Amino acid sequence: MADNSFSDGAPSDSLEAAKDASAAEKLTDQVMQNPQVLAALQERLDSVSHTPSSYIETLPKAVKRRINALKQLQVKCAHIEAKFYEEVHDLERKYAALYQPLFDKRREFVTGDVEPTDAESEWHSENEEEDKLAGDMKSKVVIAEKEAEAAEEPAPRGIPEFWFTIFRNVDMLSELVQEYDEPILKHLQDIKVKFSDPGQPMSFVLEFHFEPNDYFTNSVLTKTYKMKSEPDKADPFSFEGPEIVDCDGCTIDWKKGKNVTVKTIKKKQKHKGRGTVRTITKQVPNDSFFNFFSPLKASGDGESLDEDSEFTLASDFEIGHFFRERIVPRAVLYFTGEAIEDDDNFEEGEEGEEEELEGDEEGEEEDDADASLKKEPSQPSECKQQ
Repeated sequence: MADNSFSDGAPSDSLEAAKDASAAEKLTDQVMQNPQVLAALQERLDSVSHTPSSYIETLPKAVKRRINALKQLQVKCAHIEAKFYEEVHDLERKYAALYQPLFDKRREFVTGDVEPTDAESEWHSENEEEDKLAGDMKSKVVIAEKEAEAAEEPAPRGIPEFWFTIFRNVDMLSELVQEYDEPILKHLQDIKVKFSDPGQPMSFVLEFHFEPNDYFTNSVLTKTYKMKSEPDKADPFSFEGPEIVDCDGCTIDWKKGKNVTVKTIKKKQKHKGRGTVRTITKQVPNDSFFNFFSPLKASGDGESLDEDSEFTLASDFEIGHFFRERIVPRAVLYFTGEAIEDDDNFEEGEEGEEEELEGDEEGEEEDDADASLKKEPSQPSECKQQ
């Protein structure tokens, strides 16, 4: 007699499962035969298998040990590099003393305290010949008239608004200057850079020298930038030279009613119980270049700054560095605009070079394509510090 101990549904369940497995296998075969799917999978495998970290993980333990030894050598190199930059700072201090007599004379010419001699004021411009030819063509009558007008007008003292013009010419600075800052900056007579003394922590001070004015009593406003030139213990490989880590401003002694860094607003207050309304006045911060002397402080207590504050501080550091490296050493060229044109030309030149290189690459590809087509038939980017 036949054994009827199995349920009637068992053979049918097994049959369905076998059909599902067969269908899945067929689907997998179809997918794997799709060239686009295969290419995507291969790209994913390549990106995983070719990352440096994944490669390092596959190395034998003895090789990893030697790599760790190389990293220790790299840390020692970073510390030597830090010493190199400290000596560079010493050289900057030494040469700053050599530049200073020239910068002092620059100030005398700018303020009009000293008039340059004929020899000192002689300069051969690129357009000198063109200017001479144009001058020769002018009528003697017109020249005489202009000379008479010039004689009637008083000659200006020095170079009027020298530093203020630089502020207007440089986008990074002009963005900070408000309309009510302008009359104050017209009293700016000099900007100096002073480096920290030997043996002191690395830093530099920007000194803004003002003539007596109606706005504040300070003759000098200062901004001190503190620098660090040592590898970070937590991340020594990120060291790329000295960096500004903090800055201090100074207190501006504003004359009464002249502080442009604050503005007075009126606000109405309503008494909760009596319902009466009163008007109060209060001072609130105001946009001004002179906020430059009241900087944000870098976080030193472990608390991180918010994103906006980080950006403001980074911008401040960038401006301080720009004053030190560019504005002060090359002031006359930023006054005339020549330094700005040089910077613009340098940036445009870099972009043009990239485009030219890309064009060459495209040309090579086209040449290769043309070559392959031809072969087809036969082959298959000073005051108190705060």
